[in-house]
Amino acid sequence: MRKYTKAILDREFPTDDACLDFIFKARWPNGVTCKKCGKVTKHFRIRSKKAYSCEFCGTLVSPTATTIFHKSELSLRSWFYAIFLMAQTRTGVASMQLERELGVNHRTALRMFRQIRSLMGDGSTTLSGAVEADETYVGGKRPGKRGRGAAGKVIVFGMVERGGKAYTEVTPDVKAATLLSIIQEHIPTDPQTTIYTDEMSSYNGLVRLGYAHLSVNHAAEEYVNGKAHTQTVDSLWSNTKRGIDGVNHSVTPRYLQTYLDSYVWRYNHRKDEQPMFQTLLGKAAKPVGE
Repeated sequence: MRKYTKAILDREFPTDDACLDFIFKARWPNGVTCKKCGKVTKHFRIRSKKAYSCEFCGTLVSPTATTIFHKSELSLRSWFYAIFLMAQTRTGVASMQLERELGVNHRTALRMFRQIRSLMGDGSTTLSGAVEADETYVGGKRPGKRGRGAAGKVIVFGMVERGGKAYTEVTPDVKAATLLSIIQEHIPTDPQTTIYTDEMSSYNGLVRLGYAHLSVNHAAEEYVNGKAHTQTVDSLWSNTKRGIDGVNHSVTPRYLQTYLDSYVWRYNHRKDEQPMFQTLLGKAAKPVGE
């Protein structure tokens, strides 16, 4: 993956005008269809506004409308720098770092942090091949038993392709109906796909559903059995928890899914030829939810 540096950012986006031009071209790469003229027309920048005007009728379009930049009084340069910071590392940055780097108040930094993090969710992820599935428990630092059923912890279920993508989801429990439903949604049945898990009984129904299934018995201290192991997904859990503890320190259950999404998004784009900043910036230029 080509490295995208702060120097490149400053060179490509030296002004707010440059940032707005990028959003305009990214949002309408094939030109803007004027609502009044009913066809694609040339649009020219209106310098007094964050808008462009149709060359024939003067109808305005705003590139930032319905995006994460909508109605923000903060400069687009600051937004682009915040996106750069959040896409740079495997663990991202905390909202307090945005506050320091951008010189904004905590409320503004937190809003930006959440808006940018919202771009990293992808509930449509499909996995195949050798896929490891496992559940883990996040949070719950007050006294209580450890592991499954630990007091105050949030249950997270995850699936990882060996050498490929991952998907994680906060779940209410680890019952078979819950986990198997998530697996069916994200892993099509295919003769070339095998699911690897631990010994938990919730996975026993995988073969009945048409999946090839191999497991290891962690309770008996069996961690590898031929091709069967869960070391890849265990590594994802370890990196995610270290990131949350080291960068974010603590995460409330309400926002845990969005934090998980951000870690998985970086994981899934780790091998891309295009720098993650450019990928994330491209998403930021689109209307929210598109």
